[in-house]
Amino acid sequence: MNVQTAIRLAMSRYTDFSGRSGKVEYTVFVLFVFLLSLALSLVFRDWLASLIMLVFLLPYVAVGVRRLHDIDRSGWWYLMVLVPILGLIMIIALMFVEGTPGTNRFGPPAPQV
Repeated sequence: MNVQTAIRLAMSRYTDFSGRSGKVEYTVFVLFVFLLSLALSLVFRDWLASLIMLVFLLPYVAVGVRRLHDIDRSGWWYLMVLVPILGLIMIIALMFVEGTPGTNRFGPPAPQV
């Protein structure tokens, strides 16, 4: 999966909290949002970067929930990001676990476009 396809796939499913997203789709989308926010905060002001992060908040959470579904975990695990330091470390570690091969309780494997 190339970068454009991963970003397009994540954005086309921006309100879809069901199904699964693969590790590549998640990683590329998170890096894209981070780098875009960083670039805008360096070139413009912090408020513009904050506005971009607000625009991408829903797709960011949706792709994170679908990534958790890919490793056969409930999307409610994403609330761990609210736990200072330890929760964030735990979620980051979970995002890089291999997905469940085949169909799991959240559906068939993530699309590999």
